[in-house]
Amino acid sequence: MSGTAPRSSSQAMARIAATQAPARVRHLLEISFLATDEVLRTPLQLTAIDLERALFKQAEMAHNSQIQSDIYAQLRVLREHTEQLPDFFLDALAAQVAAFKDPPKASPEAHAAAFKAMTLVEDTDIDRDIVLHEMARREAFRATSPLLLLGQRFAVLAAQPAFDPERLPVGPYALCRALRECGEQMQLNLDTQLVLYQVFDRMVMPRHSELVDRLNILLEREGVLPGLVYRPHLARPSAPRGSGAVSGQADAGNAAPRAAGNAPLTSWQGQAPAASWASISNELQASAAAVPSHATAAPTHAPDAAAAMAPMESLHSLLDAARHALAMSPGSAGGSAGSAGSGSPAPAGSGAMPAGRAAGANAGMAGMPDFTALQAAQAQAQQVSTAAAPLATQPAGSPAQPVSTQTAMDVLGKLQTAASSSGSRHSMADIRNALIAQVKAEHGPAATLSVQDGDTMDLLGMLYSELHREVRSEGPAADLLRRLQVPLARAAISDQEFFLRDQHPARELLNAVAESGAVWLSDDDSDPVLLLKLKDAVNKVVTDYQGDETVFVEANDIIQGHLRSAARRAEMAERRQVDAARGKERLEAAKQLANNTIDALCQSSEPPKFVQTLLRKAWADVLTLTLLRQGAESEEWQQREQATRRIGEITGLAPGGAADTSFGEEIEQSLLQVGYHQDEAAAISRRLSTPGGEDDITSRTELAAKLKMRARLGESGEPEEEERRKKVEPARTEQEEAHYRQLRTLPFGTWFEFTVNQQGDNRRQRLSWYSLITGNALFVNQRGQKVSENSLDAMARLMAKGQLRIVTEDKGRLIDRAWQATVRALRSIAGQSTNAGESA
Repeated sequence: MSGTAPRSSSQAMARIAATQAPARVRHLLEISFLATDEVLRTPLQLTAIDLERALFKQAEMAHNSQIQSDIYAQLRVLREHTEQLPDFFLDALAAQVAAFKDPPKASPEAHAAAFKAMTLVEDTDIDRDIVLHEMARREAFRATSPLLLLGQRFAVLAAQPAFDPERLPVGPYALCRALRECGEQMQLNLDTQLVLYQVFDRMVMPRHSELVDRLNILLEREGVLPGLVYRPHLARPSAPRGSGAVSGQADAGNAAPRAAGNAPLTSWQGQAPAASWASISNELQASAAAVPSHATAAPTHAPDAAAAMAPMESLHSLLDAARHALAMSPGSAGGSAGSAGSGSPAPAGSGAMPAGRAAGANAGMAGMPDFTALQAAQAQAQQVSTAAAPLATQPAGSPAQPVSTQTAMDVLGKLQTAASSSGSRHSMADIRNALIAQVKAEHGPAATLSVQDGDTMDLLGMLYSELHREVRSEGPAADLLRRLQVPLARAAISDQEFFLRDQHPARELLNAVAESGAVWLSDDDSDPVLLLKLKDAVNKVVTDYQGDETVFVEANDIIQGHLRSAARRAEMAERRQVDAARGKERLEAAKQLANNTIDALCQSSEPPKFVQTLLRKAWADVLTLTLLRQGAESEEWQQREQATRRIGEITGLAPGGAADTSFGEEIEQSLLQVGYHQDEAAAISRRLSTPGGEDDITSRTELAAKLKMRARLGESGEPEEEERRKKVEPARTEQEEAHYRQLRTLPFGTWFEFTVNQQGDNRRQRLSWYSLITGNALFVNQRGQKVSENSLDAMARLMAKGQLRIVTEDKGRLIDRAWQATVRALRSIAGQSTNAGESA
């Protein structure tokens, strides 16, 4: 791809210049449109190319010759307008920019798209409007805050109320209107236009967020509402107590927008979208219904009512099925230990599996470390008998007497201060054992936890086990997580919807603490201020929590406030890095155009070899600097092109003629502007303005040595970097090419996980920006600081090797991944119970 600078059509600029507005407003509209042209022209060119490929593919897959013939006819029409597609689109967009002050007009097609019945509009118009409206709606949802800021700034230019995204002349809806007009102007039929919309959505729309950010920065620098920020008040949607199951079912149709999906994660730490725990738990109902009755043989669940179970009951049933599967695994002593409830110790002499044998029975499950907490829970009933003295007098076969939830809460309250002390190494299983021992000491040997409370402790233990896998054990976050165990256990037992409510305050605090010590964070990502905030929040919970979840809300607000501030600082630091990278891209584009100009001259005029060397090493810097400062449409650049042709004419003459002194002085002044010394500039100018490129004063060897010592414009002069830039990589494989195409369509801000060593440790880095011209990609860390630059080609090769992965939204929050892993573990082991039963 050539490095030509973007050029706006004269028709588009004339439209904006004719706008009925003050001179300053017209100037701001012009520079805004030029920025739009710069961002969108290259993706539009790629859209035309990709559209042609898509039509070829459709033609190859056509069901009959008539359809194939129609597609080929459209391909011929497209080829006539391929190079004009960017200009058609930008001209249509310029018309909207020029009319930005006009009031919005009602669109009968859009009205018909919303109300499909009883309309006189053709179905083709409805189809197009539905597709375009949905495309614009998705993009407006992704860039809500920047669009609101840009709408405020355009409203200032128009002296009108704030523009909404539908009216914004460079917003997503405006782009879709221009796209439709472009398709009609190119005389494409309905099917081809719909394909064009799909390609446009894939190639251009991901760049729209960059465009909006650039326009906001540009207008802010021009003094249009400087310092404007958008800080919405986001109320956390927490379901009221007692309505988790109902609300989870009622909102089933709305769960998709709130649940984290497979889209690339682009938010900063602490700002990732939360998954819907209610929807995850609702999926368990089908799993519970599929488990045979012998796997879920618990007295509290009727097998014929499995399909109608509430989500929490499904969790209990699945946990019972998992216990049964562990008890029936090869090498176990029997199924009695698994059939005993999680909160009820097995009666003496019942043949329950001892702790040591339980460990041996499950040795074959080493590949399933998620079950460690569940397996430990099986043996705790026997472990308690040695830890608590009153159990020695418990009569064999005495029935268990579950205590109330309030009693368990009171006992945990007594344990909170001791178990949550700094430096404590107690696990959730230790806390459960201590809880049962204290309950027996206070209420008799037969006292135990209720089945529901015991299951809650088991689920919380498994959740903690998954969290600890992704938290560095030597970091401060591990200690903070242990201190939160007892308050979390009290919150989970007191609120029966702890595992169902979306964004539960206690879980939000747990996630914030866990993510601060995640294994994918490097030492450079550590935030000492955040660590202090976390310690203060944990201390507040440990000290003040007595059953009121407001304590968790207040503690989490402290942390979230700091995370929002840190995200803003990181975004500002990232923008500075992106601006520098874009400057490098403009430099590279200018160098490519300068080199292309010189290559064309060398092919047409064939000047002497040493003159060609001087042109490529010295004169190319002059051309590059002119492009950077003045642009490809400037008069100065035209003069430089003319001077380049003049150099070819003069040096192409036979040696011995007189030098053009005035032209040589012009060349010398140009070389001085790019940093050449007086003697070097004079020596080069003499050879470039003399027939045959001869010079009697400075020899070729001396001049070549001086040029070799100089660093080129925009180059560091480091041999390693220059070799990397010039290195020709081998052709990409089919898999690498697929990853390469995917990388070129990713939105800016996508997070990646790099494998940094042979042990498989990962580090997360944010893809802040990439260039389709140079193929370079900029990566920053959690604090917005630049950490590396990679080529898209190298990234594609790493992805093919499995050493680089895209982080999706469903993998963004640590707490959500831990819960999903816990649910998967329960499902997997419950399925093993079924298979074991069948094989037996």
